[in-house]
Amino acid sequence: MRLSARVDYALRAVTELASVTGAGRGRPVTADQIARAQDIPPKFLESILLQLRRGGIMQAQRGPEGGYWLARPAEEISLADVIRVIDGPLAHIRGQRPEQLGYQGAARALQDVWIALRANERQILELVTVADVAQGTLPEQVTKLVSDPRAWT
Repeated sequence: MRLSARVDYALRAVTELASVTGAGRGRPVTADQIARAQDIPPKFLESILLQLRRGGIMQAQRGPEGGYWLARPAEEISLADVIRVIDGPLAHIRGQRPEQLGYQGAARALQDVWIALRANERQILELVTVADVAQGTLPEQVTKLVSDPRAWT
């Protein structure tokens, strides 16, 4: 699985917001504050924040008291939600959804492998919320996978 820099920065920005403001609590956080806290290039972050706002992940307010905050509680925003807003559907093979591929002969089972991979990827990314990451309390299913030394290679 490869995640783009956009997705990485988006997940970090949303997690930063969750740790600082939650959904609607506290003052909005500026793009500059997020960029500094997460070491994200500010210009790149601006376009990511715009995508996240348009995708319903966060809200924004302009002006001297302006900034960004989560559009709903961090417990209701999965990592998959953020990834889909930034990059679209979770698993693509050569730019196509696995069920749209047409493998022939001996390679026919590859389609099932890609669909199973997407299902497992989706299971984890929909299970883990922004709040889980911000609080450092990942679901047991995730910590169990991480505890396997083979996961690190």
